[in-house]
Amino acid sequence: MASIDEKHLEEKLTALESARTWSPRLVSKLESHIRSASDSELLRINPIKFATDKTLNEKEAIDLFLHAAALGLFDMTWILICPVCSCVIDSFRALKNLRSRCRCTHCHLDLVAALDDMIAITFTVNPAIRRIAYHDPQTLSAEDYLFRYRSAIEGLIPDGTPFVKVREMLNRGLAYIEPGKTTTLEIIAEAGALHGSSSDSDAGILFIVDPALPPGEQRIAIRVDLESSTPDTGTIAAGKVIFELSNVADRRFEFGILQLPPGIDRPPPLHFAPFLSGKRLLTTQTFRDLFRSEVIRGHEGLGVKDIALLFTDLKGSTALYDRIGDLNAFALVQQHFDRLQDVTVRHNGAIIKTIGDAVMAAFLRPADAVQAALDMRSEIASFNKRQPDKALILKIGVHKGAAIAVTLNERLDYFGQTVNIAARVQGLADADEIFVSQDVYDATGVRDGLAAFAVEPRTAQLRGVQQELPVFRVGAAA
Repeated sequence: MASIDEKHLEEKLTALESARTWSPRLVSKLESHIRSASDSELLRINPIKFATDKTLNEKEAIDLFLHAAALGLFDMTWILICPVCSCVIDSFRALKNLRSRCRCTHCHLDLVAALDDMIAITFTVNPAIRRIAYHDPQTLSAEDYLFRYRSAIEGLIPDGTPFVKVREMLNRGLAYIEPGKTTTLEIIAEAGALHGSSSDSDAGILFIVDPALPPGEQRIAIRVDLESSTPDTGTIAAGKVIFELSNVADRRFEFGILQLPPGIDRPPPLHFAPFLSGKRLLTTQTFRDLFRSEVIRGHEGLGVKDIALLFTDLKGSTALYDRIGDLNAFALVQQHFDRLQDVTVRHNGAIIKTIGDAVMAAFLRPADAVQAALDMRSEIASFNKRQPDKALILKIGVHKGAAIAVTLNERLDYFGQTVNIAARVQGLADADEIFVSQDVYDATGVRDGLAAFAVEPRTAQLRGVQQELPVFRVGAAA
């Protein structure tokens, strides 16, 4: 029976209920999960999968877990997932500790993580609410440690089976090896190969099993440490094999051996079930509002392979301040910021920062950014109708591409040429105009979204860009 701190849980759930308006029974579904789910189901919850399993709105489920983490119901963890074997390479409780350069010891590969794919954000029940076995990984069995604590179920082989399940099926021997000790793994080898590896050490072996060799008991002594194994390769006969693994390192690590079928020396190409990526989290306004202290280490940014950036500005704002006074103009500009943020959030984006009277926003998809631009223009037009003597004149630009997520002025921001170009594409716009780059215009769903509008192709020479850039001016509805 799960041990739950009832008073603590009730306090946190009450605070969660009042944090915002939720769909009916949403918080009660979360409470039920906390109470009745298995320990493994409360480890590194994927909020997108949770939404699917519980028939919830995906965006609201993400907001739910972010608010729950902010209140202490759950611990938010950033994990690095190997794209080759779907193991959890490393995990971090804070963004500032996240390292983009990492090594998968199972695959013996050095990798650079990007916010788009290898970085996932998960939620584990807080031990003050309910303690689970995975809060104490050093006490887990080798099987639980490797196949649940150090593996992500999102990596799938082509038929949709989680790759970790395949690894469990192929597992022939798995144990902890204590420092200064020798551990014996006895295996019946079949045609193919025996592949040994560890999630905590670069020790690894690959022995080819040749059925043509004469059978007989084989005993192989292997010296393992945090860096290597000696010997690490060889050819053996089918049948009984006894591996004597001597750990000369100064700490314990687990070591497992898989039986690979003939002709297979590497994992099949994996695809991944949807998860909350770093890119999506950084374009979620709730995260930016609740976790303002989350920053990226100053000397190292995190790459994002593709992000849609939208810039806005107000034309003639200086004249507006002169005409109606600083206080009135400031209040008006703040109202305009509120409306632009509402539109941004509706279209899967987040406000990155405001610069004077301008806004920089980021979106998961270019089509979302373009639709947000159209709605922003419409929203400000409606706003102006209610106060024609204080009209705001909006100018918008949208561009997409690779960027670096960094911390600037103690806030999460984006840096790089994509950002520069996005700002300069906005600079091409005049009153009530939207300009989008060719990359944006060619992205999925954008042309369809602009079908009802007058779109005029142009070329522009932007400062800091050597070649002329094809752009498109989006006018009023055709």
